[in-house]
Amino acid sequence: MPIPSKHGLHRRSLLRDHVYESIRDAIVDGTLVPGERLRDGELEEWLGVSRTPIREALLRLERAGLVIAQPGKATTVAPYDEASTVNAQQVVAAMHELAARLAVPLVGAMDIQAMARANAEFADALQRQDVDRALAADDQLHGVLVAACGNAAVAAVLEQWTPVLRRVERNRFGSLAARNSVQQHARIISCAEAGDAEGAARASRENWLSLSYSEES
Repeated sequence: MPIPSKHGLHRRSLLRDHVYESIRDAIVDGTLVPGERLRDGELEEWLGVSRTPIREALLRLERAGLVIAQPGKATTVAPYDEASTVNAQQVVAAMHELAARLAVPLVGAMDIQAMARANAEFADALQRQDVDRALAADDQLHGVLVAACGNAAVAAVLEQWTPVLRRVERNRFGSLAARNSVQQHARIISCAEAGDAEGAARASRENWLSLSYSEES
């Protein structure tokens, strides 16, 4: 297993969530590739924590479909699987639809401005082919409505399933016709600014369902 460069990044005070996020992000960004064996000792060396939070993080990642654990054998990074990815996409789209429906009556001018800035950042990142920046801007834009909706369950579900999409999206970013998302984002923002909760909900759902993860995309 390749060890990321920042050894001992996390110390004793590290929360379990940070261990989970570190391993998850290494899978999403491709540092840990499909089929890679995840050895407790190497993860301990990298993260600077004991085995217990690592095992807890791997269990969470298994539930999200990002790792495969074979009892008594090895834990490995899960391969890309189109059916599982589409399943996750449907759940994520439904959660963003709900978030928009709940959030639009509550958002203010500062929220709309934050979404517009994020979409401008997203468009510029696509133009410069900066995948990391584009994905971060996309998260920021959608995160405004998720945060505003006031439903913690929505955020929890998205935390579990969005990384499944992000891993494939990063891997095939150039083939996703992502530039269409700039206009789709603009529609979400326009509906939110007009107080059209149903319009924003539909636009949010369509935005997430428009992404294609098939081999031909």
